[in-house]
Amino acid sequence: MASMLVALFASPASFIVLKSWIVWPGLGILIPAMAATGISGILLARKNPQHPLVQKKQKTMKLLVINGLCILTPCALFLDAWAAEGSLHTSFYLVQGVEFLAGGMNFLLILINIRRGFDLRTSSL
Repeated sequence: MASMLVALFASPASFIVLKSWIVWPGLGILIPAMAATGISGILLARKNPQHPLVQKKQKTMKLLVINGLCILTPCALFLDAWAAEGSLHTSFYLVQGVEFLAGGMNFLLILINIRRGFDLRTSSL
């Protein structure tokens, strides 16, 4: 979302800075946060790992991790490198589009998992 707003309304220099911030400190914060979320989910699921909501949350987390590590992280690294070079070419914008779509998908999956977490809290594990 920030990339889209900066791309539309800010200077190219601001866009380059933003792409750099997404890589560091962004990935430096997000990757450990994803790991902590996964670990806490595993610990909470120990009570009843066969509960349907637990299994759904675990599947969603796997999709989040795959999307984050296999799509969003490489996109961020490529976009940062290209932006630092000033190479805002067709490939840059194609990868930017992929990043927007994958980021939107992760946002939706996070919202789904939050809702499932609330549902788990109110159900009997």
